Amino acid sequence: MRVWEKASGAIKDRNSIWVAKFSRKGPFHNPDLETVIIKATSHDNHHIDMKNMQRVFQWLRTSPLYLKPLIWALSMRMQKTRSWVVALKGLMLIHGVFCCDIPAVQRMGRLPFDLSNFSDGHLSPAKAWSFNTFVRGYFAYLDQRSAFVSSEFKSKQKKNDKEVEVVETLMEELEKLQKLQGLIDMLLQIRPRNENLNIGLILEAMDCVIVEVFGVYSKFCNRIAKVLMRIYEVGGRVEASIGLKILQKAAIQGEELSLFFDFCKDIGVLNASQCPKVERISMEDIQDLERIISGTSTNKGNGVANDEDKAIVLRDCSSSLANFSPQKESENGLMTVITHQWEVFDDDVIMAGAKGMHCVSNGAKATGIATNPFVESYSIVPYIPAHTQPLPDLISF
Repeated sequence: MRVWEKASGAIKDRNSIWVAKFSRKGPFHNPDLETVIIKATSHDNHHIDMKNMQRVFQWLRTSPLYLKPLIWALSMRMQKTRSWVVALKGLMLIHGVFCCDIPAVQRMGRLPFDLSNFSDGHLSPAKAWSFNTFVRGYFAYLDQRSAFVSSEFKSKQKKNDKEVEVVETLMEELEKLQKLQGLIDMLLQIRPRNENLNIGLILEAMDCVIVEVFGVYSKFCNRIAKVLMRIYEVGGRVEASIGLKILQKAAIQGEELSLFFDFCKDIGVLNASQCPKVERISMEDIQDLERIISGTSTNKGNGVANDEDKAIVLRDCSSSLANFSPQKESENGLMTVITHQWEVFDDDVIMAGAKGMHCVSNGAKATGIATNPFVESYSIVPYIPAHTQPLPDLISF
């Protein structure tokens, strides 16, 4: 039966490629790009075709005009498929698209296709439910992540358009922290639900998830550091109360992250073997917020931190996670740093998955390395327009 399924999938991919090659070029059709997308999202359940996935990224980095035909071709394939393999590869592909640091991608908003009710049509219900759950969970995260990135990007653009610098209110920053915690919760739900899912393609997807966890949690740590400083300065009880709830949830999520990393190590996820240790949130910060809520003054409003104050920060000490080498742990990689005060890093980079969501800090010694599954290639695909008319607005920006 497996041989027949493999042959049937290969025939479907071949037919789709032939249809794409002989389709007429137009606003939504780029036969060469569609062919590469089909190959990158083939029915082969052993592994993802990184070569053709990289070719898709090369097209997109060559010109943002390729985004609309790319999204159209991928959306059509995702809407038609009843294969969990094709659906998962499509999600990994769109995840990689997010890493290209292109404004058009960052303002895209919700995903242009819907896999929230995906159901595999080739497996029995008893076998399909775990695959369906994995695909739905991965889709739900990427959908909400894309919406969050779009909101961040548009907010930043509005600030840049105004002559006077606009500072976010403390409540707005607290709301974004809660959204980041929601994204972390969604990431922790993406996992194999039984031993049948511990296969190559699922483990490759989990590699992407692990790198994403590093980025989101690192971004959260940076932001909570800045927000705590503002709370200490303002001293508002309402803001301190919300901040306290966020810290309490962060403490719980820290424990959940540790269990998640251990689980990933047990099932053989490569990046999980390099996971840094997640330390607990400092009780000092929680107690300081409790003092503000109760009306007791705290000396942190003057910018003076106690010697015992500590914060947990995930750092990415590399400009790229592509060159994985156990012998170069001192040169690049992610690490957990226990500091004597909340550290604040540059937070101008919009989230970009396995790449842009990392907080970059130089000069630190690494204790762990994660492999970037969306490593960039420097070879460029020449941009040859298929028509002289501008591409229509497929995605509402």
